[in-house]
Amino acid sequence: MSEFRRALAEGKIFVLDGATGPVLQAAGMPAGMAPERFCLEQPAVLKDIHAAYVGAGADMITTATFGGSRFKLPGDIEPRRFNRIMAELAVSAAREAGRKVFVAGNVGPSGFFAKPLGELEPAELIEGFRAQIRGLVQGGVDCIFIETQFDLAEARAAVVAARMECDLPVLVSMTFEQGVSLTGSSPEIFAQTMLNLGVDALGTNCGAGPEQMRAVVETLLACSRIPVLAEPNAGLPELVNGKTVFRLPPEAFAEQTAAFAVAGGQLLGGCCGTTPEHIAALRRRVDGMRLHRHERPIASGITLTTRSRLVSIGGEAPLAIIGERINPTGKKTLSEQLQAGEFTQALLYADEQIHAGAQLLDVNVGAPLVNEAEVLPELVQRLTVRHDIPLALDSSNAQAIARALPYCPGSPLVNSVSGETGRMEELGPLCRLWGAPCILLPLRGKKLPVMAAERIAILEDLLLQAEALGISRRLLLVDVLALAVSAKADAGRQCLETIRWCVREGLPTVIGLSNVSFGLPARELINAAFLAMAAGAGISSCIANPGNLQIREMADCADMLLHKDLHAARFIAGYAAWTPQSAGTGAASGQAKPAAATSLHEAVLRGDRENVITLLEAELAGGAAPFALVQEKLIPAITEVGVRYERREYFLPQLIRSAETMQAAFARLKPLLEQEQTTVFRPIVVLATVEGDIHDIGKNIVALLLSNHDFDVVDAGKDVKAEDIVETACRHKASIIGLSALMTTTMVRMEDTVQLLKKRGLPIKVMVGGAVLTRAYAESIGADGYAADAVEAVRLANSLVSI
Repeated sequence: MSEFRRALAEGKIFVLDGATGPVLQAAGMPAGMAPERFCLEQPAVLKDIHAAYVGAGADMITTATFGGSRFKLPGDIEPRRFNRIMAELAVSAAREAGRKVFVAGNVGPSGFFAKPLGELEPAELIEGFRAQIRGLVQGGVDCIFIETQFDLAEARAAVVAARMECDLPVLVSMTFEQGVSLTGSSPEIFAQTMLNLGVDALGTNCGAGPEQMRAVVETLLACSRIPVLAEPNAGLPELVNGKTVFRLPPEAFAEQTAAFAVAGGQLLGGCCGTTPEHIAALRRRVDGMRLHRHERPIASGITLTTRSRLVSIGGEAPLAIIGERINPTGKKTLSEQLQAGEFTQALLYADEQIHAGAQLLDVNVGAPLVNEAEVLPELVQRLTVRHDIPLALDSSNAQAIARALPYCPGSPLVNSVSGETGRMEELGPLCRLWGAPCILLPLRGKKLPVMAAERIAILEDLLLQAEALGISRRLLLVDVLALAVSAKADAGRQCLETIRWCVREGLPTVIGLSNVSFGLPARELINAAFLAMAAGAGISSCIANPGNLQIREMADCADMLLHKDLHAARFIAGYAAWTPQSAGTGAASGQAKPAAATSLHEAVLRGDRENVITLLEAELAGGAAPFALVQEKLIPAITEVGVRYERREYFLPQLIRSAETMQAAFARLKPLLEQEQTTVFRPIVVLATVEGDIHDIGKNIVALLLSNHDFDVVDAGKDVKAEDIVETACRHKASIIGLSALMTTTMVRMEDTVQLLKKRGLPIKVMVGGAVLTRAYAESIGADGYAADAVEAVRLANSLVSI
């Protein structure tokens, strides 16, 4: 065990360091200069900052490598070398402390979204982080600190990169706003995904002061048995005499942050606006404190996640139905489409099963002439952007599973790991690396294990293999192996005995329900009856057709009778109108086969890129005017998407998908609008990330939405000087300039553009936005408006052009 892991296990409360950017500015870093370049050119200044935090009492300091990946570094700085040098500087400062001070290798966000949400391949993202982490390890860091993450998929990719490069402890911190991350993950979803990945500590930083961060920290403490860290800001930034300041003074910051230690937080530090004085005050507050190890329940079973969905299987969780329909066996149309690389039928099956109540989707593309290693990853991408439901990757082809795993943004299920020689060695490390729970299948050789004792023997061996590979029990789900009672008369009873053994061992279970009735009449009746018996024995989940009403009704009854439906609330809500005549019809529970999107409005709301063009062509064939379709159907639909985003019914993935659907429709209509010679005034907006700042995710999302709301957008890029921004606006006759900044060190550059426009007497409006900005700050620099997000930016732009 490393010294750092030992200190965590012993309950040491760690005081971490604070912000680097503002301290660099105070030490003379020129405004607009990349901090990474300044640190390379002025290593003595950086070492003095590290020493100041050590002198303030920090137990751990972080390397100045927040922007140290190839995605953010200036092109002439080689990532591995830069990170090694920064790590060596921090290690040198720590060694001169006269006491043990740990060094954390800092890994910040890339600034990109990985596929399928963005354009970056997950493998590229991982390789970029690996190069950075390689340099940090060579520089001698004690742990890897992945921080300020806003997307679950990227946080997961960074952990995978760390595991590929080293066996150092890994800490991961996510930033939340109003209780969710930028892409819609709750603190619990983040925590459960990180626990599946086996990180050493998790927490939150940035985005809020300690008081505003309290609810998130409490949630993380409630659902995690590993150390929790918290690094709040010193309040929100304000512009005072041309400088960015944070109002929360050291003593108040320390008092509020130290409260996290009382609640059970083990690693406490500061983010934006904090200085060595803040950390010294925090040190004084926590000195003498003992870690409060509050009892937290150990969750039994497995947890599967996507960006915005969490599904638990086992323990006290309701019986989960895993949709079985995306499987080409016996489905000619699906097989033919998969062979042709076409996914219409698979996506339809997904839609129907989710509407019917499936909590997960099993995804199997194993048909003759189908290259699973290519088709499974592609279908997974389509399903991931279409639905937020966890997937079970079902294949005997290990390469197909390995290639599909990176496209799942959270913790998917791997189906399955059998007792066949080499199967655990092949898939087990993959599941551990990606934090993906897997199904253990008690099969070995050609002989089916009919008796429960035979299955249990195989399962015990698989459990020993998993333990030897370091695979946590929280990643294991047992398939109890339903065999056809038509062939093996005792198969049902032996299956039930296997379930009972798993319950005694604390293992969650799954059953392929339809197997039991194979070769018999009234199969749905048999399946429903056996599900009731299995539920009584303790089954956790079943792979079945959720469109089978008897199965669904039996599962709902079982949950209520087994006290897995608190106060019978779900049952009453679903069956209050039940009568003997409605049994098996779905009428009581309100279930009906979902209708496909029947309008452009609905297609945009759903983000249905696959079908929007078909619907559009039908409208055109029916005589609809292109201009009317844009103004009366598409624009109102995307506006409704924005409203749902603001109400937090939609999150960033849905917003992007709907906007892209709208774009696809508009691209089809554009030549028709030109043929009609319809003159539509589209105001021009120039967007740019200001000088010294290379973060452009927010800017790109704003551009996407503005282009869908009758604006022509000119993207001037990132790290753009004020002179170039104004010149671009003049060249394109822009009505509005939109400025973005993510860092407190670069937000001051926004005023340069405002002042330059005033100096030249140009009537161009300026709107600003970014995570560190406030409305008060925008007013203080003379901007014409501030937008907190992309939806508000559209509303603001419309108001500015109407002035």
